[in-house]
Formats: sequence, structure tokens, C-alpha cells
Amino acid sequence: MAMSMFFNFMFPPPSSIFVTAMSIISFVALANYGISEIRGKHLNYSKFWNANNNKTNSVKQIKLSSKVGMLLLYTPAFLAGAVPFWIFPNEGLRSTILQGALTLHYFKRVFESLFVHKYSGSMILDSAIPITLSYLMSTITMIYGQHLTKDLPEPQINLIYPGIVLFLVGIIGNFYHHFLLSKLRGKGEKEYKIPKGGLFGIVICPHYMFEIIDFYGVFFISQTLYSLIFAIGTTFYLLGRSHATRNWYLSKFEDFPKNVKAVIPFVF
Repeated sequence: MAMSMFFNFMFPPPSSIFVTAMSIISFVALANYGISEIRGKHLNYSKFWNANNNKTNSVKQIKLSSKVGMLLLYTPAFLAGAVPFWIFPNEGLRSTILQGALTLHYFKRVFESLFVHKYSGSMILDSAIPITLSYLMSTITMIYGQHLTKDLPEPQINLIYPGIVLFLVGIIGNFYHHFLLSKLRGKGEKEYKIPKGGLFGIVICPHYMFEIIDFYGVFFISQTLYSLIFAIGTTFYLLGRSHATRNWYLSKFEDFPKNVKAVIPFVF
């Protein structure tokens, strides 16, 4: 009964080995990375770019500049979102909106990497590769999974328009807080400061909170099982990353306000 009601909101899972395999891989990988962040084993970018070095001194690490690393993360996924407009033309409203949302999401990240973010560290290639593959393959899988729904009846409950609202709230909120972060440093400054403005007084990672909202908006637009699995997996990862980030601020700044949560206001 519960599953029947659940699938009123979604298309039935496609009989595709590729989509099924990617569903399992995406969820397990993202959840595992989230748990690893909580345990102190970080993906090496942003303020954690030099973490775990004491564990990897015997291995030669390939370092990228942060800007190059960020562009590596997001450009393939941006292209994967844009190219299907030519591969799958006339797919219908839902597919067009989904492709547009994913393309816009990663275009914004490329734009921020080029013109908004201010960098102080590097990025380790071994961390950049799995993140790049995650964004690229999830984009391909979401769009292909949507293509497989083309001849199926629509879900009984249409979530496209609430999804557009959620997506816009997420992408605008994420951009705004990235902009606030970029304004913390003056010209030539590289040190970290306690973020202020927006929702930073409530959670230390409001940009992550809005990214989570963004991907649930994508799920509402898509209404496929894979898009839901990816949104849940992303939630697990960003919960872990935000928890680690809050602990980092607590260890670095004696005056960091203890009432500020990691990513969910007043809760976590």
C-alpha cells in the first residue's frame, strides 16, 4: 500500500541494467563519502585540500590549482547536460526542463569557479576524479533515465512546477551564499574567516543546504527513482561534509558561535 502510494509520485523504475547499476553505485558511493567525512577522512578540496597528508606521505599526490580543479569538477557535467538537447530533441516538457535545470546548475558552478570564488589552496587530483565522475555520470543517468520514460504514462501526481520552484530557490540560495563567502576576503587575502550574512548565523553551510534543496527540486521535476536516489545520496554526503566543516571552524576559531548548526537550521 505504502509503495503503491509512493509510486504515485514517480515513474516506475526502468528495466535498464545501466540505470539500476548507477542507482546502486551513486547511493553507496555518496553515503560512504559522507560517513568518511564524519570520520575525518576528507575529499581533498576547499579547506580540506591538505587533509590526511600524514596518511599519504609515501604516495606522490598530484595537485591542481583550485580553479583548474573546480573547472574539472563541473565542466564535463555541464556539457553532459547541454549535449542531450541535440541528442534527444523533442523529448517533451519534463525532459526539456530537467535538461535545462541540470545544465543551468553546472553552468552556474562553472561561472562561479571562473568569476566568483576566491581560492587559497589546491585540489588533489585523486579527490577531483571521483567527484567529476559522480557529477558527470549522475547527469548522464538522470537524462537517460528520463528518456526511458518517454512512452510511459505520467505519474498520478505531477510535481514539475513545485520542482521548478524548489530548484530556483536552491540555485539562487546557493549562489547568494557562495557570493557572500567570496566577499569575506579582501584582495590578496587567503586566510579563512567566520562567514557572516544570509543564513550563516544559523548554519555554517547554507550553500550546502540550498544545494540539497536544488537536487530535490531536480527530483520533483524528473520524478524518477534515480533522481531521488541521487538527491538522497547527495544529502548524506553534504551532511557529512558540513559536519566536518563545522568541526573545522570550532577547532580554528575560539569565538565561533556554538549555536550555529552544520546544515539544517536548529537541528544538525
